[in-house]
Amino acid sequence: MDTITIERLGHLGDGVSTVDGAPVHAPGALPGEVVAGEIVEGRMAAPRIVTPISDRVKAPCPHFGQCGGCVMQHASDTLVADWRRQVVETALAAQGLQAPISQVATSPERSRRRATFAGKRTRKGVTVGFHARAAHQVVEVPECRVVHPDLLALRPLLDALTRLGASRKGILRLSVTLSEAGPDVAVDEAKPLEPAQLVELAGLIHTHNIARLSWNGEVIATPAPPRQRMGRGHVIPPPGAFLQATPEGEAALVAEVRRIVGNAPRVVDLFAGCGTFALPLAETAEVHAVESAADMLAALDRAWRETPGLKRVTTKARDLFRRPLLPSELKDYDAAVIDPPRAGAQAQVAEIAASGLACLAHVSCNPVTFARDAKLLVEHGFRLGPVTIVDQFRWSSHVELVAGFTR
Repeated sequence: MDTITIERLGHLGDGVSTVDGAPVHAPGALPGEVVAGEIVEGRMAAPRIVTPISDRVKAPCPHFGQCGGCVMQHASDTLVADWRRQVVETALAAQGLQAPISQVATSPERSRRRATFAGKRTRKGVTVGFHARAAHQVVEVPECRVVHPDLLALRPLLDALTRLGASRKGILRLSVTLSEAGPDVAVDEAKPLEPAQLVELAGLIHTHNIARLSWNGEVIATPAPPRQRMGRGHVIPPPGAFLQATPEGEAALVAEVRRIVGNAPRVVDLFAGCGTFALPLAETAEVHAVESAADMLAALDRAWRETPGLKRVTTKARDLFRRPLLPSELKDYDAAVIDPPRAGAQAQVAEIAASGLACLAHVSCNPVTFARDAKLLVEHGFRLGPVTIVDQFRWSSHVELVAGFTR
């Protein structure tokens, strides 16, 4: 039995100590705590808390520790916010960068408007919930403290869809998003539907007031368009399209992007999606939105055309990983917004760095790739401004941020 004192939190939320010059990870342990357990290959899998700290709290969710969605419910909000700052500061320091953290904007409990549940058939019936941490096991979560109560209320629907679509060995993906017209439901990795099952689906759609139901990427029915508000626009996104996880998180990101862009009259929005930033910015600027998914751009374009009072918005379907906008194209804009996936946008950032662009609002869901790309920008004459952390995935290890770069 080994006894160690936790020094810090790792980027996945594990407590980390140093033993004989090597890191030891202890899940569930917090900085300053003394823990005991067996260390095997740099990990104390089942640490016993010998001396807890005052920032240790009782987890509010009864499923914490089984469900893999949350990793930090045992820590105070202050400690979690400080940890998120540490994750960002560590990523920046690894690239030789520093920037003040202006704020940590944390979404409230039960505010997630979209979630992807896992559905599995069992000998006794079905199990619907989230995956256990680092496992294929599905854990039921009837009392989740993260997702909106209206999503949890769809459990009977998700059970029924699992019975219809799950194979004996497969796991169904049940993506549910709240919309103004009702739940927008996308079922993936499901068995093909039989004609008789369409009748049953029609009943489920009516009973649960579903706005839209898609099955393995094919829209089955759209009783009411599942609109999402973006700025003054109302977007009908494609089934399963990316949306910000909480309204509060989206509002914080949009507010900061607006602040960074300021009064720029011409803005290019890179990795634009359905218009999270393009539509609000179009209230004061002409916007060119670039995105690889043509169906998302079509949804953005339709919303712009149906919203009076916005300035011109143009769109272009383009793979920005393989064909980033070049300096000769970027010269037409006064500011840019970029919101890439977790891999970052190294190729596009290299072209921005080589361009004459004076202002960039960079949104990121990965501090490591953000810091890598930020280093390239700083090396080419940009100044990194304050970083705002937006915590939409409360109690998880996921960290989102937005920061401005100016010449």
